[in-house]
Amino acid sequence: MAVPKRRKSKSKTRTRKSHNMKANAPGVVECPQCGEYKLPHRVCQNCGYYKDREIISTEED
Repeated sequence: MAVPKRRKSKSKTRTRKSHNMKANAPGVVECPQCGEYKLPHRVCQNCGYYKDREIISTEED
């Protein structure tokens, strides 16, 4: 059975593993009502709409 002759350094190991540890930014979509960017499948924080329905009232009294 083949085994490594020398121990891999921490630097080599971490360099190889670093690609899997990379954090991905969440995908954002444009709100069809107001045009602001929001997370998908969430209520828009700017206008309060979700799937063409007003969920949160954003009127200022």
